[in-house]
Amino acid sequence: MGASDSQIATALVVMLLGYGVLSIALSTWLKMPISIVWSTPGAAFLATSAGLGLSYEMAVGAFLFSSLLVILTGAWPGLNRFVAKIPPQISAAMLAGVIFPFVAATVHAAVDFPVLILPVIAIWLGLNRLLPLWASPVAITIGFLLIGFSDEASSFQVTSFWPDFAMVGPIFDLGAIVAIGIPLYLITMASQNLPGLAIMSSLGYQIPSSKVFITTGIGSVVSGLFGGFGLNLAAITAALNADSSAAKDPARRWIAASWGGVVYIVFAVFAAVFAAFVLAVPRELLLALAGIALLNTFASSIKTAVLEDGTRLAGIVTFVIGAAGITVLGIGGAFWALVAGVLVWSITKR
Repeated sequence: MGASDSQIATALVVMLLGYGVLSIALSTWLKMPISIVWSTPGAAFLATSAGLGLSYEMAVGAFLFSSLLVILTGAWPGLNRFVAKIPPQISAAMLAGVIFPFVAATVHAAVDFPVLILPVIAIWLGLNRLLPLWASPVAITIGFLLIGFSDEASSFQVTSFWPDFAMVGPIFDLGAIVAIGIPLYLITMASQNLPGLAIMSSLGYQIPSSKVFITTGIGSVVSGLFGGFGLNLAAITAALNADSSAAKDPARRWIAASWGGVVYIVFAVFAAVFAAFVLAVPRELLLALAGIALLNTFASSIKTAVLEDGTRLAGIVTFVIGAAGITVLGIGGAFWALVAGVLVWSITKR
């Protein structure tokens, strides 16, 4: 949309700082493992909007409008009650479907890059037997080192380390608000915030949606002034910090999400370096490392989804749609999996 390299880097750094600070603040305040990220489906939607002929300043104005809608949503007290009514089996099935592509990517990468991935899997299995709490972080760290020193990262190069942090003067254009602001809000709510609430509910945490949405909405407004397109609840990565792998005691898992925020802030400092590394290596390798970390969560979610006869069919339907990776009306499969699962459950329970 016409942003300069420095503006792109500024937006990236500010968003990383934003969800690092918010992850720490919300987790510490509410004593729950709350992870804040940006909307991946929202970013994909924005990528398809580049041909609309809108200026960067108009797009930023639309980002700010979307953030204000999130704040207004936080004032709606019925949202938390609605999410609490979703059966945990369906929420677990949705989580399993969403993370299935990551788990499957581990298998594909082990075939395509056996020298890099098979040692990581072997280390992960061994540590699961001896030190299960350290299995994922140690294995993933070794995986990044192996990839970093391999030929797959030979094109890794950093051209600029730090942006200039110039604020953007937003233009509130009605066309941009209709074309970008409102769809971005709907996609963020449907693909990130609602699934995030449901996933956390399936893991035993009833997130106070009003507090989270108002806080993230305000954070999004601040990041929007620098080109950020929004901060919201995590869905996939939320499970990493809220599952038993983070801590056996559910009351202590907020510490994992807080330290996750610290890592995000470190990423912000080295954003240009990390971005260059991610762009330099095959995407399949990065997905494989995430799949290794999510395997225990996937197994637990599948078990919950099919445990009871009354919700088994709804759980399977939810999982299949979530795993299919579909996008309808610009909204990702997690939302449609949830809708289909609730619909099947509503029919079969009668």
